[in-house]
Amino acid sequence: MRTVERLGTLARGLFVGHLALIAFSTLAMVTVLNGPPGPWLAEEPNATVMRVAWKYSGPTYVVLGALAAIAHAAGRAGAARALALMVAASVITLGAELLGTATGLPFGEYRYSPLLGYRIAGLVPFPIPISWFYMLYACLAMTGRLLDPIDTNAAKWRWSILAALFLVAWDVSMDPAMVQTAHWTWGGGQQFRDAGLPAWLVAFFTRDVFYGMPLSNWGGWFLTGLVVSRAMLAIVPPSDIAARISPSRLPIALYAANGIMPVVLCFRDDLLWAGILGALAMAIPVTLALRQARPLTAERAAPGVEPALS
Repeated sequence: MRTVERLGTLARGLFVGHLALIAFSTLAMVTVLNGPPGPWLAEEPNATVMRVAWKYSGPTYVVLGALAAIAHAAGRAGAARALALMVAASVITLGAELLGTATGLPFGEYRYSPLLGYRIAGLVPFPIPISWFYMLYACLAMTGRLLDPIDTNAAKWRWSILAALFLVAWDVSMDPAMVQTAHWTWGGGQQFRDAGLPAWLVAFFTRDVFYGMPLSNWGGWFLTGLVVSRAMLAIVPPSDIAARISPSRLPIALYAANGIMPVVLCFRDDLLWAGILGALAMAIPVTLALRQARPLTAERAAPGVEPALS
């Protein structure tokens, strides 16, 4: 019981740090980083603070989010399964991202800039796969409040579909915001034309449908989220998620917190529909999860785990 409580406290502390850095970064992006820097930023120690914050705040808040999810999962599903969730999700999404940046499949032709930190194989920034992990952990936790906790194969696929849709909702505002701030860029699709793909398929991977983003990106997000969610459910089945993880509101807060920066940046840069639709898309699962939590029965309640806030 003490271990569970300590891990819950640790998860909350890590989440507070995660949220604080999101708030700090968002505030900076809409104030001192909104337009040409003022002359005071060239003076010391301001210049050093700015340089360090710019380099480390983004990757650090992603790492804190992942650590919060690991600590939370360890307290409720066991340390071994928590680590397995992180490894499975991160390895699969890293593979998808490496494939995507190298070939354009399944997301479209895109490239990451150096702004998100060290790039694995020179292609994928290390925070990307671990952010997929903790967001899908949150998506599955919310799904556990909405769907029946059945451990059949069909039920696991239903859970995976809903979790993947919740994940795609995150990208509605994030992709336009990150492209606008040069964290990644979309290509013109030359590699698809060079491969001899038919014109309609090239258009699917290249045509701008939403602030520079091709339709294939959301398809790639859904497909990757579906596969990763199903792998995570093979480690911690729906019944355990519903009983042990879903009663906590921390995963919901983790999911909502990661919508703050992209939505704010969309409004800052006059990407109004991306901001409006992105906020609504993420508000739907959050609202449903908060309002439709299933009451725990004695059979479903996990020993030593309180079903409230931790």
